[in-house]
Amino acid sequence: MNLLLTQLSRLSSAEEILAFLDVRYDEQVVHVNRLHILKRFHQYLQREPALAGLDEAALRARYHELLQQAHDDFVASSAARERVFKVFQDAPSFPLEGLKESLPSRVRAAGGGQR
Repeated sequence: MNLLLTQLSRLSSAEEILAFLDVRYDEQVVHVNRLHILKRFHQYLQREPALAGLDEAALRARYHELLQQAHDDFVASSAARERVFKVFQDAPSFPLEGLKESLPSRVRAAGGGQR
């Protein structure tokens, strides 16, 4: 195992990994999506065909880029939209706006009203 992977294996939190790879991150995004970010990072690593052939500096730079990309995926999106984990992949997708718009009429039709 190379030095970078040995060092990464000793880290235990998303924040430690982000700091170690010198990734700029939004604390709130990480707080809400830490597992999703790390899973997406893992997916990106699996799709990289030539990581084994890189020297230590190039490997560290590529890890930095992929982790930054994984973090940034969740800055403008959400876990439900990104569907990283199987539970989200299997869940049906439906627009929340339609649900919000239909809610007041359903409440009135059921005899409820605004207070």
